[in-house]
Amino acid sequence: MLPLLGLVTILAVLLAILSKRVSPLVALIVFPIVASLAAGFGLETSRFILTGIQGISGVIGMFVFAILFFGILTDAKMLEPIVAALLRLIGNKPSRIVPGTALLALLVHLDGSGAVVFLVTIPALLPLYQQVGIDRRVLACVISMAAGVNFLPWTGPTLRASAALHIPTSAIFLPLLGVQAVGLAFVFLASLFLGLREEKRIRQLPPSSPSLIPVQNRSPKLPRHFYLNLLLLIAVLGSMISGKVDPVVLFMLGTVIALMLNFPSLKQQQERLIAHAPTALMMASILFAAGSFTGIMKGTGMLNAMAAATVQHLPQHAAAHIPVLLAIVSMPLSLLFDPDSFYFGVLPVIAGAAATFGVAPVTVAQAALMGMHTVGFPVSPLTPATYLAVGLSDISLAQHQRFTTPYLLAASLVMTAACLAFGIFHL
Repeated sequence: MLPLLGLVTILAVLLAILSKRVSPLVALIVFPIVASLAAGFGLETSRFILTGIQGISGVIGMFVFAILFFGILTDAKMLEPIVAALLRLIGNKPSRIVPGTALLALLVHLDGSGAVVFLVTIPALLPLYQQVGIDRRVLACVISMAAGVNFLPWTGPTLRASAALHIPTSAIFLPLLGVQAVGLAFVFLASLFLGLREEKRIRQLPPSSPSLIPVQNRSPKLPRHFYLNLLLLIAVLGSMISGKVDPVVLFMLGTVIALMLNFPSLKQQQERLIAHAPTALMMASILFAAGSFTGIMKGTGMLNAMAAATVQHLPQHAAAHIPVLLAIVSMPLSLLFDPDSFYFGVLPVIAGAAATFGVAPVTVAQAALMGMHTVGFPVSPLTPATYLAVGLSDISLAQHQRFTTPYLLAASLVMTAACLAFGIFHL
């Protein structure tokens, strides 16, 4: 019963969000609670919810103060000279801006954190996208592709696969260098396609269109405290990327300093906090709901039950083709399993089943990396980074999933085809 109940719950949440019939907040809270009560867990459901929320409390705090931090710097007009400099450097052509976005995301993602790449790149580039008139969904999509394809040895999925199967990360990653190069080539080609499409769309818009903000050709006057704000931004982001201080602490301190520096009076500070409170509150509430969702799915055992059922129902004649099959479905599976449940619960069982047919466990790990919370994490309702992407881009989860999922799935399939071409997988 638990596997079916878990599958129905996740599908109900996804369909409700994509159909826009209910808000993500409602879907993430109501459906799991109903499923838990139907499974007979009763009041224990509240404990599952608290455990789930506690697990992402740091992410929630980080997100709230990140919104306030970047919002205050934007109010101080710190980003305007940066946007103007970027426009002078690369022009206002989306065909240059969008591939440049992919390159920046790749560089930032060298630290291996999906949340960091969204926190750094989206606030920095969103004003540029708005000024040129590029669709915000493109921004979230391109950064998602770049971060997803960039499965480095120190990223979460690679480390989890290594730990779960007791295989060195180098043994998993090094044979996939060519595959990742193919994936990155796809990312830049897709980015160029999106940029050219946006360029064509913007040219067809009337000059008075509200979606277009006139592009400034002259360099704007540097705002007050510009260099101090820039130094603060570099200090906060640099410390965050270094990993030596927890991001929530950095953004809390950064928010306080930015507020006192740019808006010294109490009235000004209250006005700025009130101005950004709706966005912070909305996204924090969705993250609380996501924590409730994952807490219930884990606490009731529905995720583990789904994993066991998946392996039990695997046709014996298909077992020898497990790597190819897993690689093909790995990206969609990110919508059903959270990273820990899959890599520590499902992957060892699949690898054990494949080993009986002579398939090396390292090949199964490599198959999982073709999409399971690599390419798949930016649209999964089970990862907090997804909500960071949509919140910072000022789009809805449904808009992001509808627009971005086809590109992420295509990237996953292209890399799977590369694995076959390079002889990593065999049919």
